[in-house]
Formats: sequence, C-alpha cells, structure tokens
Amino acid sequence: MRAVITVIGSDQIGIIAEISNILAKNRVNIMDISQTIMQDIFTMIMMVDITELNTDYSKLSELLELKGREMGLSVTIQREDIFSAMHRI
Repeated sequence: MRAVITVIGSDQIGIIAEISNILAKNRVNIMDISQTIMQDIFTMIMMVDITELNTDYSKLSELLELKGREMGLSVTIQREDIFSAMHRI
C-alpha cells in the first residue's frame, strides 16, 4: 500500500530530516521524493510505502501534521488510491 505526502512552507534547515525521521520510526519506506524551492517556499512530494506501517494510519497522519505545525509547514498524507481518485478527471 502506498501514500503521497506533501510538504509546503518556508524553507528551513532540517525539513527532509524531520519528516524522514518520523517515517523511519514508523517503518514507512520512501520510494520517491521530489523537492524544490520556489523563491523562499519549500515544496516536497514523497511517494511512500506504508505496507509495514507499525502504527495506525491516522496516528501517522497526526504525527506528520503536528511536526508540520511545529515547523510552520503544511504536511499532509493521502493514500495513493484516494490521491489518484481526487486528481482524476
């Protein structure tokens, strides 16, 4: 099972490290990552494998959102099937 994580906010040191740390602690594998900085705005999209997730999906979402608020970022996670359905026209 896969999910898409998006991170948006002001660029700062440690964004990728903080998000990756949460994922590693919860046995989430990063399959692909794309990040860029547009002027001073950091944007990142990650495709992750949540097959071995060792906590509830809702708890992982909560941890990511909490870290985002702590860092002044918007961090969201969506299951791939929901993400795909939302972006299909």
